[in-house]
Formats: sequence, C-alpha cells, structure tokens
Amino acid sequence: MDIGVLLPTGTAQWAAADDPRELVAFGRHAERSGFSSLFVNDSLLSPRIEALTMLAALAPVTGTATLGTAALLPFLRRPVQAAQSLASIDLLSGGRLTVAVGAGFPGRFGRPLYTLSELPWERRFARLDETVALWRALWDGADAFHGDILRFDGIPPMTRPARPGGPPVWLGGATPAALARTGRLYDGWLPYPPDPDDYASGLHDVRRAAADAGRAAEDITPALFVSVRIDEDVESGRRALDGYARATYGMPLPELEQIQAVVTGSADQVLERLGRYVAAGVRHLVVRLGALDLRSQRDQLDRVADLIPAVGRATDQPSAEEGS
Repeated sequence: MDIGVLLPTGTAQWAAADDPRELVAFGRHAERSGFSSLFVNDSLLSPRIEALTMLAALAPVTGTATLGTAALLPFLRRPVQAAQSLASIDLLSGGRLTVAVGAGFPGRFGRPLYTLSELPWERRFARLDETVALWRALWDGADAFHGDILRFDGIPPMTRPARPGGPPVWLGGATPAALARTGRLYDGWLPYPPDPDDYASGLHDVRRAAADAGRAAEDITPALFVSVRIDEDVESGRRALDGYARATYGMPLPELEQIQAVVTGSADQVLERLGRYVAAGVRHLVVRLGALDLRSQRDQLDRVADLIPAVGRATDQPSAEEGS
C-alpha cells in the first residue's frame, strides 16, 4: 500500500505570511514521516507553483518518495518539450517519477485553458493519448512520430529517462471511455469518485479492458485522489472543509463532494472511510490535505501520517475486486 500527499502548491492553501519555499521542507518532512509519494497539481485556474518546477526542486532533496503529478494537463505544454522535461525530472530523481495525466473538464475547468493554449477543445482525449504515445516513443529514442493529430519528423536526440521506457503514466477520469482507455493504454488509474462502490465497479471495468487488450491486472496501479481532514468529529471537519472548498473551487462543500472523494472526521472515522476505498481495490492513496495555510497543512500531514500503518494493514484483507 502506498500513501502519498498532494503538496499545497496553490496560493489558496497559503496564508498571507507563508513562504512558498517552505514547500521543499514540507516535502522532505512528508517523506521522513512515512509518505511514499509526493504529488503536485497542475492548472492555470489559480496562482500556484508550476507542477514540473516543483518536482524538479524536490528531486535532489528527497531520496525514496515517488514524485508525481495529480494530474498533469499536457495540453498546457508543447508535447516534445514536455517529454524532455519529464525525462529530466526522472533522471534527477533517480527514476522516481510517476505522471498522472488528464484532458481537463467542461466549463471553467477545461475549455478556457485550451483557448489559452491555442488548441481545439474537440478531440482532446485523442490528443491526450497521442501525446502520451509520443512521450513514450521519444523516451525510447524515436526520431519521428506519426499520429492522427501529432506528426513530427527529424526529432533530435532527446534526454532519456532513468528507466527504460520512461516513467509510468496514469490516467485520471472515470467515464466509461476513460476506464476503457486506462485498461488499454495506461499504467495506472487515478480517479476521485465520492462512492467507494463506484471505485470498485470502475476498477472492474479497467481490468476487463486490460484483459481484452492482453494486459495483466498487475500492469495497472489502482490509485485514488482523496481530500482528507482529520478533526474532532465529522461536523467540525465539514465546517473546515467547506471553507477549503470555497477558497479552492469557489463552491460549497456539498457541491464538491458530489464530484470528488472527501473524507473527514476523527482519526478513527477517517481510517474507517479510507478503509472502504482500500476494500474497493485502492493500492495507492494520494491525499489532499484540507487546510488553508502551511502551518495547518503541516498539522494535518502529521495527523494523517499517524494513520499510515493502520491503512497499510487494511490491505491484508482482499479487495472487493480481488475477492470477486
């Protein structure tokens, strides 16, 4: 069982006096506290430290934790240059990079960003899949790539990642098409469904698509992106998370938890709810801490770290998918 944390790289998670350079120490403390992965988000919706810049800063000062994106939006970057940047981070980290990707969402969470990137909203999923295929080709030393959307010839020698074939690439999303594409093409699945039962059924569909493509279930890491706050009880945790949801997304908590996994309450209550996701098949948790300044983030980090051994023990029981 891997348990990682999303670093608070967005200004919505900082107090006025917070120094963003503290994020490097935050990542090092998380690694020392038992978190096996450090993830960063990627967006132009609010001011934040750029995702790959943050991972590059963490690479030389951490030693064991996976460094990941949750999720990278490849359409914000030139695809060939992004392959070079990702390979460089993988090298600097000694092969510890994992790249979760997404295509963006309708409304203000996606379409305006395509306009800023001077790319069409249409065929965005095909563009995403081709971008990942291009990265993998370049990481293997290809000097040309001919897809339906992306076509390049005469590509000069690129930086090669630490690992043959490059870092694993996961897909975010839980639509039927995303589940099928995950099973066929990707190395991991990173959704955030509010209901653990939906996670279990989605993982079943991912593995069925993998089997149809001649892949083994073990080829795909079942991960979960989940917002967590440990508080005195559920009510106090929900009050704090409501402020977090409004500051981060501009929406109240009841709206956010309709679309994203959100867990709060006492330590025991949080452990029980996370255990339901583990029983549904999750084997890599990426925890986003529900706090609005770096000091409170550090406090929540330490509280979640105390649960790591117990969450790990939950994997001793077969998952719903494994037991079916």
